[in-house]
This record gives sequence, C-alpha cells and structure tokens, in this order.
Amino acid sequence: MKRFRTFGSLMASVMLTGTALATELETDAQKMGYIIGMDIGSSLRRQGAELDLAAVYDAIKAVYNGEELAMKPEEAATIRQSFTAKRRAEAENEREGLAATNAAEGDKFLLENHSKEGVQITDSGLQYKVIDLGDGPKPTATDKVKVHYRGTLLNGEEFDSSYARGEPISFQLDRVIPGWTEGVQLMSVGSKFMFYIPSDLGYGTSGGGPIGPNATLIFQIELLGIE
Repeated sequence: MKRFRTFGSLMASVMLTGTALATELETDAQKMGYIIGMDIGSSLRRQGAELDLAAVYDAIKAVYNGEELAMKPEEAATIRQSFTAKRRAEAENEREGLAATNAAEGDKFLLENHSKEGVQITDSGLQYKVIDLGDGPKPTATDKVKVHYRGTLLNGEEFDSSYARGEPISFQLDRVIPGWTEGVQLMSVGSKFMFYIPSDLGYGTSGGGPIGPNATLIFQIELLGIE
C-alpha cells in the first residue's frame, strides 16, 4: 500500500483562494483547520484504505464552500455500500485464513508439547505442568480465587500479565475461560503451574484483542489464595 502524504502537507501544497496555507499556523482559523485535518488524517489512517487525498480535499472544500459536488449523494451512497461490503469480505477472508493458520499451529504445538517431560493432559485436552506444588486447599468452580499470572501466545508474545501490573487479581473461577476454570481447580494454594490451553478451552473462533481466532494460549498461574 502506498504511503500517503500527511493531510497537513497536502493542505500546505494545495492553493486555496490563490494562497498556500501558511505553515506557521498563525491565525486561529489556520490552527483549527489544521487540527481538524489531523483528526481526519488519523481517521483515514486507521481505516487503512488507499485514498487520493487530493480528492478528499476537493470534497471537503466543495462541501464547506457550498459548491456543486462532483458526485450525487445517491451515487456516493451506492459506492460507499459497495466499498464497505468489499472491505468486510476481505477482512472475513483474512480472519478465516488466520484462524486456519492458528488452528494448525496450535495442533502441532500441543502434539509436540504433550510428549515433553512433566507435561500432563486432562480428558478435555488441557495440558499442564507443575512448577511448584503448594500444600493448601484446592478451589472449586464457584470459589473466588486470587492469582498472579502471565499469558503468552505461541510466538512468545506476552498479551497479559498481573506481574507486569504489579498486583494479583481476584475472580470467581466459573466466570473465566474454560481452561482456567478447569486448570486452577487442579492447583492447591501456593502452587504455580504452566497451562497450555487449546483454543476451544480459550477464546475459540472469536478471539479477542491481541488473541487471534483459534489461538492456543500459554499461561503461568500462581494460586495465591481462596477468598
């Protein structure tokens, strides 16, 4: 995708009523115009669409000045709907491809990981490894527990960590992903486990935030207490 000039540089290069926009931004009108341009530029950049910024400027200028538009509203609506549908289809295809890749990588990882020393597996497919074994009680699914944890993707990227935030968290055990609900019940207070969570025991096909669809997750969890 080609790199765009910033909206500000475009504004500076386009002649408006015979005068180039002053780069010093001396007047309030110039400053506010530049700020609005920054907002528009940020929005366009987030959308990631390839646009002709000269056409963007022409449309803004025409609407602002009440001039005749080069496109009728009905035509614009049709083009917008077609463009939106195309972008949605592209995004869905990309998501399906990522889901398939994540599923394959997860299956391969779990198959190899299962044979490693100390790794155990439950009937659901949850894999875990004991790092430290505490001597406290074990929680039930309806208990509220207090834990420290670190979550990473298969590539080692850390997506969440109570250690990084500097404080543990408390939650009811049956209100988290199935892999956590099942896994933490295997732990006694004072224990530290590694969990290798298949996607169907994690965030599934939907994913969320930095967690992609069908992602296999790795968690280090330290059970500090039952509240």
